[in-house]
Amino acid sequence: MKQDIKAVLWDMDGTLADSEALHLSTLVAVLNQHGIEAGDDLHASIFGKTGREVHTYCCERFGIDFDYGPWSMARARHFLSEAPNMQARPGALDVYHAVRATGTRQAIVSNSSRMLLEAGLRALDLQDPQLISISANDVRFGKPDPEPYQRAAWLLRVIPEAFAIAASGRPGPVLIDVPKDVQNERVDVAKWPEPGTAAPPARAPDDALERAAALVDAAKRPILYLGGGIVHSGAAPVAVALAERSSLPTVMTLMGLGALPADHALSLGMLGMHAAPYTNLALDECDLLIAVGARFDDRATGKLAAFCPRAAVIHVDVDAAELGKLRTPELAIAADARDVLERLLPRVRARCRPAWLARVGELKRAHPLEMPGADSLRAPYGLIRAVAAALDDDAIVTTDVGQHQMWVAQAFPLRRPRAWITSGGLGTMGFGLPAAIGAALAEPERTVVCFSGDGSILMNLQELATAAEEGVNVKIVLMNNRSLGLVYQQQTLFYGRRTFASEYRKMPDFVALARAFHLDAVDLDRAREPARTLRAALRQPGPGLIHASIDTAEQVLPMVPPGAANTAMIVRERNAARESSA
Repeated sequence: MKQDIKAVLWDMDGTLADSEALHLSTLVAVLNQHGIEAGDDLHASIFGKTGREVHTYCCERFGIDFDYGPWSMARARHFLSEAPNMQARPGALDVYHAVRATGTRQAIVSNSSRMLLEAGLRALDLQDPQLISISANDVRFGKPDPEPYQRAAWLLRVIPEAFAIAASGRPGPVLIDVPKDVQNERVDVAKWPEPGTAAPPARAPDDALERAAALVDAAKRPILYLGGGIVHSGAAPVAVALAERSSLPTVMTLMGLGALPADHALSLGMLGMHAAPYTNLALDECDLLIAVGARFDDRATGKLAAFCPRAAVIHVDVDAAELGKLRTPELAIAADARDVLERLLPRVRARCRPAWLARVGELKRAHPLEMPGADSLRAPYGLIRAVAAALDDDAIVTTDVGQHQMWVAQAFPLRRPRAWITSGGLGTMGFGLPAAIGAALAEPERTVVCFSGDGSILMNLQELATAAEEGVNVKIVLMNNRSLGLVYQQQTLFYGRRTFASEYRKMPDFVALARAFHLDAVDLDRAREPARTLRAALRQPGPGLIHASIDTAEQVLPMVPPGAANTAMIVRERNAARESSA
C-alpha cells in the first residue's frame, strides 16, 4: 500500500504524523541520508528563502521557519557557496526564486559541492523558464523532469547520484528540478538508498610522476603555480613542502591565495593582471612552470602567447578538460592535486637553487610592489594593513568585486588556506556580504571581515538585516570611493578619461543605513582617533560596519592592459599611455 513518505519517516522517528498534506518528504529523507539535516548544524546545511514551495518541505518536516534565511531570495546561493565550503562538506539550496531573481548564471555558479533544488511547478506556460536548459552551461549536471524522471521514486536514485557528481573531481553544483506534483506524490519505499559519495579520482601513473620529478630536478629557473584546486583538494601543506624541498618560487591565482603564506620566503604572491611587477617578470624568465589546480585564465596569463615564453609546463588538474585547453603542457597529469603532490614529493631531490633565488631577489628589489599610503587609514593599502594588524590568522576574509578586492589580494597577508573567500571567474558584485554571513554561520568562533565597496554593498544591502537577526560575527569594512572604482579606473586609463555611469552623484549615508538595520557602525572619517576606533570596532562582538572614504582617483596598480602581456603592466598612471601602447 502506498503511503505518505512523511508518515513513514516520522514513524521511523517514533512519531506519527497527523497531517494529510503530502510534501517534499522523499527529498528531505534522502537529503538526511547525505548529512543535510535539521538541528544545531542546520546553518551549514540548507539555505533558502521561505515561500510556498520551500515552506512545504522545511516547515512541515523540519519544524523550522527559515529564521536564518537571507532577506533576498537570490542571495541564498552566496550563503551556500561558503558555509559548506568552509567545512569542505556539501550543502543544499532551494533556488525556485534565486534563479529567477538574478539570472541563472550568477545564481548558481560557485566552486562548492552542493545541490540546487528547483522546487517549483510543472508549468506549460511558455513564460516559465526552462530551468534545466538555461542552466546547462553553468552546472556540472542537470536532472530534468520528463519521462521517466517524473515520479517521486526517482528522487531515491537521483539524489545520491547528484551528490556523487557534485563531490567528484572538480567540485561544482548539480541542479535538480522537482515539480510540485512530484512533491505531492505517494510512493512505496522498501529501502532507503545509500548516500552518494565522491568517486575516487584517477591516480597519476608512476611513470608520469617520475617524469615530473625529472623535469623539476633538471630545471634551473622553475616556478610553482598554485590555483584554487590546491585549496579544494586540501593540498596546501604538501605544496608548501614541495616548494621548500626544491626551492621553488611560488605564485598563486586569486583563488589560490593563502595556499602558501604571504610572508613565506618563496612566495611571489598573486600573478597576473594586478600582480607585483617582480612576480610577472620572474614568470617571464622561468624555464619550468609547475601548474597545479590552476586553469590558465586570462586574468592570470595576460596575452597567452607571451605568458612564460621560455617555460616548459607541467599541468596537474583533476579536470582533464583543463589540460592543454589554453597552454600545451610538456606533461599533463589528470589527477587529484593532493595525491599527485604527496607522491611527487619524495621523488624530487632537495635543491637550494642559489642562483635562481638570488635572481628573484634582485627582481623584488628592482621592481617592488608599491603600496602608497601604507601608513595612512585614509588610503586603501593603509586601511587594509591596519585591519590585518588587528586580526589573528584565524580570521576569515571575504570580498566583493572591484578595486577593493584587488587591493586586499595585494596587501592582506593571507597565511592559511580557507581563510580567503572571493568571487573569481565571473566576479559577482554583491558576493561578499552573503558569503561572509555563510562563513560566519559555519565558523561562529572566528571573526569574519568582509571588505566591500560602495557599488558592491548596494547590491545586497538588505542582507544587513540577516546579519543582525543572526548576530553573526561579521565586520564589513566599506571602502567608499563614491564610484564603481574599477570601471572608473579603466575609463580613466584606456578611454581618455571619458567617464560614464561610473560615478555616483548622490550617495546614501551608509553608517545611518547600517544603524537602521540594528548594526553597530563607525565612520573613520569622523573619528578623532581612527586607528583606535578601527581596532575597537573589530573587537566588538556581533555584526558591524566600518566606513572609510577613499579618494575616487585612487587606482589599483600595477595593471596589465587588456590584451597585453603581463610584462607590459602599468605601474604608475603617468606611464599609462606609453605602457599600454608598448
